Amino acid sequence: MTNLKTLSDHLGLSQATVSRALNGYKSVKPATRERVQAAARALDYRPNSSAQRLATGRAGAFGVIVTSGDQMLIDPHFTEYLAGLTRALADAEIDIVMTAATPENQAATFKRFANAGKVDGFIVSAPKKNDPRIAALQDMNFPFVVHGQCENSRDYSFYDIDNMGAFDRAADYLLQLGHRRIALLNGTPDAMFAVQRNAGFAAAHARHGLLMFPELLVQDTMTEEVGYARMAALLDRADPPSAVMCSSMLLALGAQRAMHERGLTIGRDISVISHDDGLSSIKTENFSVPLTVTRSPIRDAGTALAKMLRGIVDGTTKAPVKQIAPVDLILRQSTAPLAQK
Repeated sequence: MTNLKTLSDHLGLSQATVSRALNGYKSVKPATRERVQAAARALDYRPNSSAQRLATGRAGAFGVIVTSGDQMLIDPHFTEYLAGLTRALADAEIDIVMTAATPENQAATFKRFANAGKVDGFIVSAPKKNDPRIAALQDMNFPFVVHGQCENSRDYSFYDIDNMGAFDRAADYLLQLGHRRIALLNGTPDAMFAVQRNAGFAAAHARHGLLMFPELLVQDTMTEEVGYARMAALLDRADPPSAVMCSSMLLALGAQRAMHERGLTIGRDISVISHDDGLSSIKTENFSVPLTVTRSPIRDAGTALAKMLRGIVDGTTKAPVKQIAPVDLILRQSTAPLAQK
């Protein structure tokens, strides 16, 4: 098994130089770093993790602190995102340290993890409009990245998708098809992605010189049961919507069940557009017709955030880093022109 001494002897360099080269120290010439790293790959060298952490002063782990009681750990959106995050970090032999804390204890938990040297940085998920976690981490001056955005006047690093643009284009498409009474099944009012999607929905209506119907706007938790109950209530109105936009495939699954119970055919009697996070557990085959979707796999967010935080911690990337990924609008059979009655 190749160890540091074997690798050093092979290269004709001191163990100290080889160690610094492997850990990316800028005091080692780039050509030497590249030669050492190439030899390490060729000889299948694996550093002793405890020794490496002692030498670098790093924990070799990133922290994820979820809010107690918010059910994130059983949310398929979060588990899919976490799969992308852990897979990207596994390649760099970086661990994820996860715990839960109540909203009032989150700042203290961040400080405890950072002061104990348990993590080298944090990844913040599901930001709210005014999220105190962001300010707490900024005050600590500790590396972190955010999956999404919040209304914060100070710069911070984040990865987000173009929620507003996606729902603007989707609503615009339905309006062009002649739909006027369009329902929106969205996330909770304090979720920043839901705020952005509401804004896109409103912008499309304004561009067409139209007002939205407040009674058709739903903001709630994104589960199949909520989708079913809220869609059923909308369809039982005297003036039901002719089209619906859903912020998740879970909401769309529930909405579809309500439509089928009332004998409606998607794409003929009612048009449906859903946001598709690329959840491995929910495919187009789960629906009676292929859905028109705004698509951006949430697993990609985990991969991007892992790379982003690694760069900030390593010093190869200067924070803040701001990345907004485009969202595809994929047209399928669940949308059609408004039926003339």
